[in-house]
Amino acid sequence: MVAPRANWKGYLKVGELSCPVALYTAASTSDRVSFHIINRETGNRVHRQMVDADTGRQVESEDIVKGYEVSSGQYVFLEPDEVKAAVPESDKTLELETFIPCDGIDTIFIDRPYYLAPTDKPAAEVFELIRKGLKEKNVAALARTVLFRRLRTVLIRPSEKGMIASTLNYDYEVRPAKEIFSDIKSFKIDGEMLDLAEHIIDTKRGEFDPAEFDDRYEAALAELIKAKIEGRKLRKQPKPEPKKVSSLLDALRQSAGDKKTASKKPAKKTVSRKTAAPQRKAS
Repeated sequence: MVAPRANWKGYLKVGELSCPVALYTAASTSDRVSFHIINRETGNRVHRQMVDADTGRQVESEDIVKGYEVSSGQYVFLEPDEVKAAVPESDKTLELETFIPCDGIDTIFIDRPYYLAPTDKPAAEVFELIRKGLKEKNVAALARTVLFRRLRTVLIRPSEKGMIASTLNYDYEVRPAKEIFSDIKSFKIDGEMLDLAEHIIDTKRGEFDPAEFDDRYEAALAELIKAKIEGRKLRKQPKPEPKKVSSLLDALRQSAGDKKTASKKPAKKTVSRKTAAPQRKAS
């Protein structure tokens, strides 16, 4: 097996303790079905080009520059060396600044997860000391460093034999919830309706297992590609017919009844995309 390539290398530090570490991609979209853009008439791939919005002429890469619009049609140009000089220098250090409860951060601020691991055997002992300290105290750590040319706040949590480092959204990047929720009306929900809702929730309690959640969109695309390759048509899927209910209470009663019936039936096995169609990219 090819060793995974690190996205970032630096040092993990708390107080006077430090050790060399690396970040590795924890979530990737590389296994999704991907497509090329094709010219239907020739069967050739189509390439995107940078075109001047007014003249329609192609613009060469050396003539492309970042611009900030200060007024309609008026821009301030930012040269690559100017942008580079303005970005904070990276000291390649993840210094644990603050310790918080593991559930002490709203998940809406979590951006992208990475695996955090020591880079060599000599670093493993210090790394394990820090990891175990976080686990024993049941806390996560906040750190800041320059990642991918941006100063980022990172949430670090112990996980199995390593740690998870998740980049966090800044406060200005997260829209205030009141922008969306302020117009939602309040309703008094109690009595039988609330009892039925709680009953439905109780019958569906469980543990989170990502393997149980199949990507139906990817599976459908893979099956469509397989059918195209084999020269056959897909059978049209019937649309589910919504049940007619006269009131919210009737809907709850029907749902509660369905849950009781469903709990007696054996669970159907789902077919994953890996068995539905060959792993290949479509052109």
